[in-house]
Amino acid sequence: MARVKRGLMRQKRHRKVIARAKGYFQRKKNVFKNAHEQVMKSGQYAFRDRRQRKRDFRQLWVVRISAACRENGIKYSQLIDGMTKKGLQVNRKMLSELAIHDPKAFSALVKQSVG
Repeated sequence: MARVKRGLMRQKRHRKVIARAKGYFQRKKNVFKNAHEQVMKSGQYAFRDRRQRKRDFRQLWVVRISAACRENGIKYSQLIDGMTKKGLQVNRKMLSELAIHDPKAFSALVKQSVG
């Protein structure tokens, strides 16, 4: 049986990890052990933050809608409750866009959901 030398595969593996660590600070970008640890941790952060981003955007939309509601003399919870009872289905992202770019349409939606 032939003897197996692992030099080439080790180099390839290391090169791949070092390439992914490009732009990291100090030894994390060029020392394999440190780079590998940071790449693994970065992957965990990326996985977590893909979900966190969805929460952050929803929170932003709610804040924007709430501010627009206060300008129209109503609370956010009253708007959402009124829309639910009237059967108006507009998601929070679109409500936020309406509140920013078309305040008149948003006001009309508020009047329709409350009145």
